[in-house]
Amino acid sequence: MAYVVIKCGGSILHQLPDAFFENLVQIKARFGLEPVIVHGGGPAISAMLEKMQIKTQFKNGLRVTTEPVLNVVEMVLSGSINKWITRRLSQAGAKAVGISGTDSRLLTARKIETPNLGYVGEIESVNEQVLLALLRQQFIPVISPVATDKNGQRLNVNADLAAAAVARKMNARVWMVTDVPGVMMEGKVLPYLTPGQVDGLIQKQVITGGMIPKVRAAAECIRSGVKEVVIVDGTEEDSLLFLAGGGKTGTKFTGNGVLIDG
Repeated sequence: MAYVVIKCGGSILHQLPDAFFENLVQIKARFGLEPVIVHGGGPAISAMLEKMQIKTQFKNGLRVTTEPVLNVVEMVLSGSINKWITRRLSQAGAKAVGISGTDSRLLTARKIETPNLGYVGEIESVNEQVLLALLRQQFIPVISPVATDKNGQRLNVNADLAAAAVARKMNARVWMVTDVPGVMMEGKVLPYLTPGQVDGLIQKQVITGGMIPKVRAAAECIRSGVKEVVIVDGTEEDSLLFLAGGGKTGTKFTGNGVLIDG
């Protein structure tokens, strides 16, 4: 089987058209690709924290997660957002199952100690047997990135890093779904990038604004051992089908300075 981990950030989810979810069904049937979805939910979490009057802050781009914040993170990620995605997939004709990283110890993490982020973790292991069991039965797993440590303590995990860990374990490519066609330079999409090029393009202000964390996450995926990462516009009609069929869309990140055609 060929696997693809599709990472959907919380800011893009409600912009995704029906065709996006239909494409996920079609890439299984037409191209034999088995999708695994990892999703975020930052904006929804922030909105719920504000509604519940729970203070939140960020350090180095990661949310400081106290016990009250963690309760909201799990409620939103593993609850409303996860089930919203599975409903959309079901409406498109998919067999979708929403699971948390805490289920059957799917994601095991260790607490990040520096800086002091509270209950925030980095992935140590992925129980791929859980995913393989679902995939063999033709289910699409939809993963909420809440993990547990070896003692069962819940930990909030960055969705990009969770997607990278799952992809490494499954020997899968990663598609990072955004609302832009890729990294742009002089009005054109850069078809290929290597991690070593990212910082230079940021310094030259070719990569700016909200694209900076996306490309840094893609570069980190490559550095961590993922063979290929593509930033793709999920709002574009049939973009996943085009990508699955070998079409050149989005910006592809590859390792070792080698630009792979295809």
